[in-house]
Amino acid sequence: MMDSTQTEIGRVTEVRENIMIAELTRMDGEDFPVVTTASDEVAVGQLGAYMMVKQRGIEVVVMVISAGQERLDGGGVCGTLTLVPLGELDKDHRFHRGVIHYPTPGAAVHVVRPDEIAILFEKFQSTGFELGYLPTLTSMGVCLDPTALFGRHMAILGQSGAGKSWSVASILQRTVKVMPKAKVILLDLHGEYVWSDGDEHHSAFEEGTYRYLDARNLEIPYWLLTYGELVDLLIDRDDAKASTQMAFLREVLLMLRRKANSGMEDAHITIDSPVYFSLAELFHQFKRANEQVTDFGKVKGALYGQFDEFLIKMQSRFNDVRYDFLFKPKRRKSSASLVDLLQEFVGLVEPQRQITVIDFSSVPFDVRPTVSAQIGRLAFEFNYWNPQSREFPLLLVCEEAHNYIPREAGTQFEGTRRSMERIAKEGRKYGVGLAVVSQRPHELSETVLAQCGSFICLRVTNPDDQQYIRDLVPDAESNLVNILAALGRGEAMALGEAVPLPTRFQFHLPNPAPNSNDIDFYNMWRDGPGTVDVEAIVRRWRRQGR
Repeated sequence: MMDSTQTEIGRVTEVRENIMIAELTRMDGEDFPVVTTASDEVAVGQLGAYMMVKQRGIEVVVMVISAGQERLDGGGVCGTLTLVPLGELDKDHRFHRGVIHYPTPGAAVHVVRPDEIAILFEKFQSTGFELGYLPTLTSMGVCLDPTALFGRHMAILGQSGAGKSWSVASILQRTVKVMPKAKVILLDLHGEYVWSDGDEHHSAFEEGTYRYLDARNLEIPYWLLTYGELVDLLIDRDDAKASTQMAFLREVLLMLRRKANSGMEDAHITIDSPVYFSLAELFHQFKRANEQVTDFGKVKGALYGQFDEFLIKMQSRFNDVRYDFLFKPKRRKSSASLVDLLQEFVGLVEPQRQITVIDFSSVPFDVRPTVSAQIGRLAFEFNYWNPQSREFPLLLVCEEAHNYIPREAGTQFEGTRRSMERIAKEGRKYGVGLAVVSQRPHELSETVLAQCGSFICLRVTNPDDQQYIRDLVPDAESNLVNILAALGRGEAMALGEAVPLPTRFQFHLPNPAPNSNDIDFYNMWRDGPGTVDVEAIVRRWRRQGR
């Protein structure tokens, strides 16, 4: 085994609250050294690489977050490293997060040997849930704790092109291999995970592991919407008469739900109960109140003219064929059909599948947030009322989550945001895990992100997004966010409870890959077809099917 003098590369010169500054004592001329440990060569100074600071029995694990050079007065170059302490090894050589015994200036800085790295990661190796490998030591696989990752919620954050869809596909592919009874609901907003290329069908998952559902064919009918979701869908909150419309909607909705289900046994009907009611009757109640006059037409009713905007908006959507899947269900015409719906989207219909991919690409943009949140709420309600929820956990993966779980309160999708925040705050008690995926973290609900126990951060260069992430992670790990701008595609910094220590790793490439690659403008504009079938485009556009 290599002795400690061969791995020593520098000395600590300064110790601050959350960082240490070290000066290299070994240099290859003006270059940072390459140290051979066992059969591996380690280039000193790589961002995200682990080092060990040792002093009088203290062994502190640190990560490199920056490297630099300083010119000496007498000529030559001095190399410097900025290090973030992650944890320490006890006398039995077991790793513990957090540092109790800080070293002092003069402590030796060592390259970490492969056997020492293995000690750091041995805690979760037994799960077999390997998502990638260390870029600085490719032979070392990185395993995460699936219970902490899925059960305490996670966020996958990164800018466009950083590899979020790759990461999601890679995580789920390995999930179904390691855990064959997994139940995952994936909200696919852009058709990246299951798609058609002409007559050919493609998927990011192996055959037999997933079920594909078009959100329109799934038929999540209007009567499953809560009061808050109906407000989002039908009422413009900026309308001066919005408060009156919302109050009347509350009154009429409760009345119609109770009227349509008066004979239902053991039912406690509330304004949000998942029971059928007549949408046409709802419209007529509003229309009647809006046109009501008394005393032979001489006196206008109290609500006369209050619902003009509501009626126009509702009528226009009811007549728009794009909304037929929501407002004109063909199969879900009774309260009893809820059982079949839940079985279908949870994946309990035969043959059972681990992943249910719900494709939203053909759903109108303005209604996607409401329908997305409705599916999330159904998953939560399913296990909330399931006495076996602890034995039947669900994972809800929310692609492009910032679109329907916004940060700002008082937006048009306030009811939607509240539904998803409830899952974040209460879901883990009932076996509902949440994975939010976003390219704009600072536009995503802070309440949801604050409930996430693990963060998988890909490349993020936007300063606002970086600062938002920095404010969410523990103080001791906030400096690690600086590395995010330097990450390559499919490379991530994992922080939180699912990893034994903050880890920069490269995801295993998903196989098969999702439909998320950038368009090759150069080759298509140089050697591409040059023409397309415009008639076919028009047909797809008219039938609203890709």
